[in-house]
Amino acid sequence: MKFILLMIGLSISTALYAQEISSHYKIYDVKKQKNISVDDIITDMKTVDVLFFGEDHNDSIGHYLEAEIFKKLSTAYPQKTALSLEMFHTDVQPEVDEYLAGLISEKNFIKEGRAWGNYKDYKPLIEYAKTQHIKVIAANAATRYSNAVTMSGLKALENFPKTSFNFLPPTPIDTAKGRYYEKFTETLGGHNMGPMKIYQTQNLWDATMAWAINKFIKANKGTKVLQLNGRFHSDEKLGTLAKLAQANPKLKILNISSFSDNSFSSPDWEKFRNLGDYVIITDPSVKRSY
Repeated sequence: MKFILLMIGLSISTALYAQEISSHYKIYDVKKQKNISVDDIITDMKTVDVLFFGEDHNDSIGHYLEAEIFKKLSTAYPQKTALSLEMFHTDVQPEVDEYLAGLISEKNFIKEGRAWGNYKDYKPLIEYAKTQHIKVIAANAATRYSNAVTMSGLKALENFPKTSFNFLPPTPIDTAKGRYYEKFTETLGGHNMGPMKIYQTQNLWDATMAWAINKFIKANKGTKVLQLNGRFHSDEKLGTLAKLAQANPKLKILNISSFSDNSFSSPDWEKFRNLGDYVIITDPSVKRSY
């Protein structure tokens, strides 16, 4: 009896917490031009292969929503859902798999998997995947490859041995022009070779994540993938999203752009409609995760 009462109490606490959090975010469906719920996004996933969640890395509400979407997506599509993360590199896929299988400790996983400093923000997703036996894709390019490209440009990859390409996309890697390049140079400023090499690194990250997702989908047909990355990688359907669409034009892809904004109380949704299929604005008064 005590156990039943405890479980009822936990359910009520969880429901109240979710209700409290819901006052700190707003979700807008750009196509339908109206505010929607997380459940509406899950309904839209019926015919979709990949959902990009473009985050601000320190947005506490954004991290909560990522976990909610992941749980609801896996509940709606059991054994047909996977999680893909910018936050882990392709060369630590064995460590990710070993931890999810319960074969190594969390301490070893965090250290040898080179988890980000804010791993606590993604831990709920990993732990849920572990308990539900959901596959997780370590999608990003390792720092050693990024550093090589930042120092010497994408041509540096030509010098790496064939074994390195177990963790890297095929070369040559296309350096996106047009709007993506314009956004990048606006952010960093200038068009000299310093920023250009950094831009090539950005394209390496995009290409690697797109390659990792596409490789997984080809090996696990019918799986719906939730991809988490910084929103620059997928806003306006550019970056990683564009490279994935180019690699596999048959995929149906949707994207979320999530960020805090001072207009939270009364957003001008028209201002943000170019960012994604869904725009999430979170309450800027909520404490950042770091």
